[in-house]
Amino acid sequence: MKYLACAEKQVRKPGQKLMSSETPTDRPEVPVESILLPEVPDVEEKAKASDDPVDRLEAGSGKEECLESLSKRQRKKLLKQKQWEEQKDLRRQKRKEKRQKRKLERQSKLDSSSEGNDRKCMRREVVPSTLRLIVDCSFDDLMVLKDVKKLHKQIQRCYAENRKAFHPVQFYLTSHGGQLKTNMNENDKGWVNWKDIQIRTEHYSELIKKEDLVYLTSDSPDVLRELDEKKAYVIGGLVDHNHHKGITYKKAVEQGIGHAQLPLGNFVKMNSRKVLAVNHVFEIILAYLEKRDWKEAFFSVLPQRKGAVPLGEANDSSKHAQSGKEDEDNDSDSN
Repeated sequence: MKYLACAEKQVRKPGQKLMSSETPTDRPEVPVESILLPEVPDVEEKAKASDDPVDRLEAGSGKEECLESLSKRQRKKLLKQKQWEEQKDLRRQKRKEKRQKRKLERQSKLDSSSEGNDRKCMRREVVPSTLRLIVDCSFDDLMVLKDVKKLHKQIQRCYAENRKAFHPVQFYLTSHGGQLKTNMNENDKGWVNWKDIQIRTEHYSELIKKEDLVYLTSDSPDVLRELDEKKAYVIGGLVDHNHHKGITYKKAVEQGIGHAQLPLGNFVKMNSRKVLAVNHVFEIILAYLEKRDWKEAFFSVLPQRKGAVPLGEANDSSKHAQSGKEDEDNDSDSN
C-alpha cells in the first residue's frame, strides 16, 4: 500500500491542485513581500529625456554628434533658446528705460498741473481796472472789406490781451454792425460768447457821459501825461492807410469831447509815422497800467518794423553819424 501511494505522488501532474488533506513537505514557503522584483526603467522618462535637446547636450555627448542627431525643429528650438539667453541683458535694459520714461511722463504731468495751478493763482491776483477803453467802430463805411478784416484781427488781439492782463480794462466795442459784424459772423462765430467785453450797436456817446470821454488821436495837440481811470478813452476803429488823415481828431472836436495823443514823441524816435494800429494803442494802455512807465510800455509793445529807439539814443546816434560824415569829408579834403 505504501508503494502505491508513492507511485500516485510521482504520477500527479504539475497543474493538479493539492487536496486539503495534503501538505507539501519537500520545500519551505517563501513570503511574497520578500520577493525582489527586477527594476524596470521608466520608458516615458527616458523618452522625455531623449526628446529634450538641451538635456541631451548636458548629458555629456559631443555637440557635433548631438546636433547631427537633432531634427530641424529641435535645432530651431535650441537657436531660439540661445538667442533668448543672449538678449536677457538687452531686455532688462529696455524694461529699465520704459520705467524711466513712464516716470518722466508722470513728472511732466505733475509739473504741467502745478503750472496750471500757478496760472489759476496768478489769475486770482488780477486786479481789474476801472478805466474804460472803447473801440469806435463807426467808420465801417470808410473801409474796404480787406481793411475790415484787418480791423477784426486787431480787435481779436485786443480781446485776447485784455483777458490775460494783470489789470484788465472795461472793454467796449461800440457802433458794432455793417461789414465788421458780417465778417465776424462768417469767420469768428465765437465772438457772441466773448466775456468781459461789451459789444454794443449804440454809439459811445449814448453809453458814456460826455465829460468822461477822451478820444486818443495822434493829431491832437494835447499830450497825455497820466491815465485817469475814471475816464473812458476812445480808440478809432479805422484801418485806412492814412487816406482819412485827421478824421478822429475832427470828430472829437465836432462832438465837443476831450482828446489827447499818447506821449510817444517824449520817449521814442520812430522811422515811420506815429500812427499806431488799434491793438498797439490798446496794448500800450494795458502795459502802462501794469508798469506805470510810458517808456517801458512803449518798448514792450511797439514792433521792430517801426524802427523805434529811445529818444536819447536816437540823438546820440544821429550825432555820431553826423560827426562821422564830417570826418569823412575832412579825410577827403586832406586827400
